[in-house]
Amino acid sequence: MSLSTLNSQPSTTPHLVARDLRRSFDLGKRKIDVLRGISAEIQKGEAVFLCGASGAGKTTLLYTLAGLERPESGTVEFEGTRLYEGGEATQARIRNERIGFVFQGYFLLPELTALENAMMPSMIGRKIQRAAAEQALSDVGLAERFHHLPAELSGGEQQRVAIARALINDPSIIFADEPTGNLDSKTGEGIVELLLGLVRQRGKTLVVVTHDAHLATRGDRRLEIQDGLLVA
Repeated sequence: MSLSTLNSQPSTTPHLVARDLRRSFDLGKRKIDVLRGISAEIQKGEAVFLCGASGAGKTTLLYTLAGLERPESGTVEFEGTRLYEGGEATQARIRNERIGFVFQGYFLLPELTALENAMMPSMIGRKIQRAAAEQALSDVGLAERFHHLPAELSGGEQQRVAIARALINDPSIIFADEPTGNLDSKTGEGIVELLLGLVRQRGKTLVVVTHDAHLATRGDRRLEIQDGLLVA
């Protein structure tokens, strides 16, 4: 289902391709099929919102597309590379260098400042990028908050630190799992506007899980998940 198009037009070359993704979980003696053969293509520079009822499989699909959760069957191809076919080191390198992820729960380290939290991915890559972290925090409106601990920041500010952290290695695609779920509506609107601005200004691809049907109208496309399948 196509919705309003953003200012920048997506490329015609698929950035991410999923084919026949299947995933299930055991719940006691029952087997719950969460993904039941999902296929999708996402173009470079496109903003896609994944919607659906609670338990529909939105987050499982997002994690699978982002290389964080291996499917039982099916493939995910990102920038021409199949995510789950290389070794763990290769997969970790791709996730760290080319993929950014924004979690609903922020996952900031409480003993580190906003600047140190934003630098974490570059520390993992052993190429500490202080200047890039400062720029990323400035870009999300936190130029005056570099040295504040998470406990000294509001929920919206903590989520902005998490977005800056996701940007530090200049990924080509950003995944966000309910990035406004812990925020009031006004703050949440600002976070979505910020993420969409990054798509427009930097040519990033954006995939967002949300339960908010209104927010989902802000992207290029809305994909609805029902009973483990994508529906139009």
